[in-house]
Amino acid sequence: MLRADGDVLNTHFRTLVKPMGLAIQGDRLAIGTHWEVIEYHNLPSVSAKLEPPDKCDACFLPRLAHVTGDIQIHEMAWVKQKEGMEQLWFVNTLFSCLCVRDDIYNFRPVWRPFFIDQYIPGDCCHLNGLGLRDGVPRYVTALGKTNEPGGWRQNKRDGGIVMDVPSNEIIATGLSMPHSPRWYRDRLWLLESGTGSFGTLDLETGKFQSLVSLPGFTRGLSFHGSLAFIGLSQVRESAVFGGIPIAERALEERICGVYVLNIETGEVVGFVKFEDAVQEIFAVEVLVGRRYPELINDQSELLCGSFELPDDMIAEVPTHLRS
Repeated sequence: MLRADGDVLNTHFRTLVKPMGLAIQGDRLAIGTHWEVIEYHNLPSVSAKLEPPDKCDACFLPRLAHVTGDIQIHEMAWVKQKEGMEQLWFVNTLFSCLCVRDDIYNFRPVWRPFFIDQYIPGDCCHLNGLGLRDGVPRYVTALGKTNEPGGWRQNKRDGGIVMDVPSNEIIATGLSMPHSPRWYRDRLWLLESGTGSFGTLDLETGKFQSLVSLPGFTRGLSFHGSLAFIGLSQVRESAVFGGIPIAERALEERICGVYVLNIETGEVVGFVKFEDAVQEIFAVEVLVGRRYPELINDQSELLCGSFELPDDMIAEVPTHLRS
């Protein structure tokens, strides 16, 4: 978490196993990891108990853990349901499909590209990005149109595509490793990661218009107001990234960090650069209205002694035990 600490920026780390997906919905935070999806809830009453007092304004504690297996989970999103609840969707990259959690199974597929004719653990097209429009899944990105295991690697330089989920049609081709489609302010924004670009996609022509080129593999995108928050990876490993434009730059010219851009002017208004421990970023989310959040996943005393109960039960809890 990147958070304000007086006049400086605090980079706050929590250890998880291969975290790659993030989804925010109100006071719920979901993180997709190596073999499971972990859901955290913000408990304001716990924030007040942390040191130093009155500094932390959100505290996320684990509530659910769902084992998916190593499906190479990528982007995730909370999706509106008819009954007014939200359902967590996630990109199952290994099986080339979109999935939801299931009470019995590791995952339940809900959509796959038309050219994927079976469920095999082959990472055929490297499905990766999931974008909502009006609260429902609308756009996905993939690194190739292929039904063969690992087939996307053969044309990774410019074989990327964008698809429309409801129609299951391809709306853009010829992209260099596209990621993170986002519908925002009546435009479809996109990261062309292979070139380090951030821009928009014309839905009528399928043409990508770059707003700015950044010094890293762009992946992970979130908006707030006129600002875009973009993740950058350094891309050191050559087997996956070799042969794409961004990897042709000198290593010292490629960085890992988060860039903040004004989408109205294209101006870079701020950035965070990781120079040592972090080399890749997969997802970026803005915690709106929070300045100093906390996430607890390894403090047993706090986890064992903090309880979240339904409102109708709180009335029967002694006053001195309530938050």
